[in-house]
Amino acid sequence: MKTRDKVTIKIPYPLYKNLQKVIKDSGFASVTEFVTFVLRDVISTKGKELLSSEEVAKIKDKLKKLGYI
Repeated sequence: MKTRDKVTIKIPYPLYKNLQKVIKDSGFASVTEFVTFVLRDVISTKGKELLSSEEVAKIKDKLKKLGYI
């Protein structure tokens, strides 16, 4: 595997701990594996559709509440 095949994405530690609980006994080997699965699923279903202005507003609001913007 090349050095550039993967990157690090930071998430809040409480979210990580919650995800550890969610994946326990789920068949996922790690939080990384689960997050990768979820992101691929989101991209495959939503990536082909344009987001409505309402969806964009909701995403921005969530990002503001999390302190990202």
